[in-house]
Amino acid sequence: MTFPAAEVQLEFLDPADEGEGDAGGAMFPTGNVVDTLDVPGIGALQATMINAGIPTIFVNAEAIGYTGSELQDAINGDPEALAMFETLRAHGAVRMGLIADVSEAAKRQHTPKIAFVAPPAAYTASSGKAIGADDIDVRVRAMSMGKLHHAMMGTAAVAIGTAAAIPGTLVNLAAGGGERESVRFGHPSGTLRVGAQARLEDGQWKVTKAIMSRSARVLMEGQVRVPADTL
Repeated sequence: MTFPAAEVQLEFLDPADEGEGDAGGAMFPTGNVVDTLDVPGIGALQATMINAGIPTIFVNAEAIGYTGSELQDAINGDPEALAMFETLRAHGAVRMGLIADVSEAAKRQHTPKIAFVAPPAAYTASSGKAIGADDIDVRVRAMSMGKLHHAMMGTAAVAIGTAAAIPGTLVNLAAGGGERESVRFGHPSGTLRVGAQARLEDGQWKVTKAIMSRSARVLMEGQVRVPADTL
């Protein structure tokens, strides 16, 4: 966790329904757990485009020239990198049915999100904490509103947990593949455990529940003085 404290487990029921209606309501808008996404200036990339928690496009870190251990400074200060991610996001948004043309992406900055994944490896988080390869199942970095997020957005964490539970997605493969109900991923600020319960129904993947741990911290405390004559 970014800020260690008492763990509170949150459950998201039918997380695919929490995505936006214009994604068609389908967990995988394209019908596939992995697609080939042709992006001008970038090339043909494998991508998992999922509508769970929030519409998210996952790509492999290596395919776009990254390791998966990057912190904010490695990307947010690089205009060319930011432009590349926006181009990728725009073309993915069209493929997901969220927009009709890439020119509309500029007016739709909040979704879809772009994230890149890599197998587990040791790295040092922005907090200075050493994250060991054995501490995590997968590394994930996510873009939000045109910048690399300092940790991980809650809705994107739901997408990670859901994708990890479904065999064959890029998140699942980066985490080692196979069936699983939970995954601990490394993000720029630390680690987070998420999970999901998935099943195959009539050829379509359904996730009934996504689970995420958050920390319960004291944010504020103070005193209120009440005049004695009001008691």
